[in-house]
Amino acid sequence: MTNTKVNKILLREAYNVEGQLGNWQIEYKERLLLVITDEDANRVRIMTPIVEQKKMDKDEMRTLLEANFDRALDAKYSLFHDYVWSVYTHPLAELSVEQLKDAMKQVVTLANNYGTTYTSTNFVFGGENN
Repeated sequence: MTNTKVNKILLREAYNVEGQLGNWQIEYKERLLLVITDEDANRVRIMTPIVEQKKMDKDEMRTLLEANFDRALDAKYSLFHDYVWSVYTHPLAELSVEQLKDAMKQVVTLANNYGTTYTSTNFVFGGENN
């Protein structure tokens, strides 16, 4: 995958695509997503903000960490600049078109399921509490 290919996919799959090669802000399934790539470092990051950290309690932070183990599959919960984010990272060159599209879906699903199931898909790896 290259920046040019990512750009073509984003233009086809998302709305309100803004930015430039390597740094996009898009609307996808009613969520703001940031898509950041670095061809030299061979990385892609797709992310969306969820909630301010100060609005969470310690039990909820523990739930996020537990979800990252078995319910959040390729997208994970992360903390950045005092916000909880749904984030997907992957090597850029090895990323397929289907993986990129699935990553966008998982980031949105994980964000939308914050506070309920904390899942990024309908699949739970290994089952809960394993």
